[in-house]
Amino acid sequence: MQDHYKVLIVGGGTAGLTVAARLAETPNFTSASSPTIGIIEPSDKHYYQPLWTLVGAGVYPKEETERNEADFIPHGADWLQDFADAFDPDNNTVTLRSGKAISYDYLVMAAGIQVDWDKIPGLKESVGKPGTGVVSNYDYHTAESTWQAISNFRGGNMLFTEPDTAVKCGGAPQKIMYLADDALRRQGVRYNSNILFCTPKTAIFGVQKYKEALERVVARKGLEPKWQHILRSLDPAKREATFEHQGENVVINYDMIHVVPPMSSPDFIKRSPLANEAGWVEVDKYTLQHTRYSNVFGLGDNSSLPTSKTGAAIRKQAPVVIDNLLAASQGRPLEHHYDGYTSCPLVTGYGKLILAEFDYDGNPQETFPFDQSQERYSMYVLKKIGLPRLYWHGMLRGRA
Repeated sequence: MQDHYKVLIVGGGTAGLTVAARLAETPNFTSASSPTIGIIEPSDKHYYQPLWTLVGAGVYPKEETERNEADFIPHGADWLQDFADAFDPDNNTVTLRSGKAISYDYLVMAAGIQVDWDKIPGLKESVGKPGTGVVSNYDYHTAESTWQAISNFRGGNMLFTEPDTAVKCGGAPQKIMYLADDALRRQGVRYNSNILFCTPKTAIFGVQKYKEALERVVARKGLEPKWQHILRSLDPAKREATFEHQGENVVINYDMIHVVPPMSSPDFIKRSPLANEAGWVEVDKYTLQHTRYSNVFGLGDNSSLPTSKTGAAIRKQAPVVIDNLLAASQGRPLEHHYDGYTSCPLVTGYGKLILAEFDYDGNPQETFPFDQSQERYSMYVLKKIGLPRLYWHGMLRGRA
């Protein structure tokens, strides 16, 4: 560990490692004898979280999604295995939880999103626990409990929730619902099961083209949306979920409930000078440069960017951060812009997927020469096999 780095990256997740790997490939930027890149990341494990939907559906074991963090730290970078605790951007320093202060020329904020399990009374102590009926795909340690609950389901109310906060992978709350419907049909218990989607929204998706396609999926499967329903508390002993609906409390009994917990910017960012009023790292939505500190850039889930928080978005954001950071360091104008591209592979059943891709304005930005709003087996294979390989061997290596 050094006291100073040319580029200090906070976060060794998808965004942080992608930026580090690409910077490490930049000619004359790094040196093995004196690393110019520092990566602050406390965890010794790295997870491919988009696959947790398929873990929850019984397709993969959770171990398939886990790797050692050390295997993805690029040559020319130091791994600072500690927590970022405080920021002093006026003096270009980050203080670690251990008390050590690290200075930088440029700072890249890529700390991800915070999962607030404790914001819903009754959730943290019950999720993934046998006999509670409460499951969630949003944690490595609980994703398999979703499949255990689905495969043992014998009828009744099955609820799927979505919070009124930002979430990573905005389509994930409904993907597992479509897979559960398929599973119950295979198990022969769908006829005596009610599947409810409890969401604060008033529509199944925000982009019209994919919204229309998903409405057809919901109708075909006989699913019951509960619009403007926000989960506020759980009573696992009674198997009751309390929702806020237009200012009133509504109690719904469940036999199984898949909960997507509230999420927010990490607390250490919320209390820092880098945050906007909502707590996110405040960056220009096109250049990804901080709006008040010119040597700070941000991307991924911790940023204020008004787009879905996905790995696909990071794949497009990372080159913009690197190109503009290098331009800033050389006194050149920041000419590279991010258009808000994001992608949501919407699994609609086993062997079926709608690949939604769009920009800031909700305009489809599709990759393939066919209508991606149609359910396709080929896109399911892309999700199941192609994208994980692209992630481990491409993005995290700076090659895609």
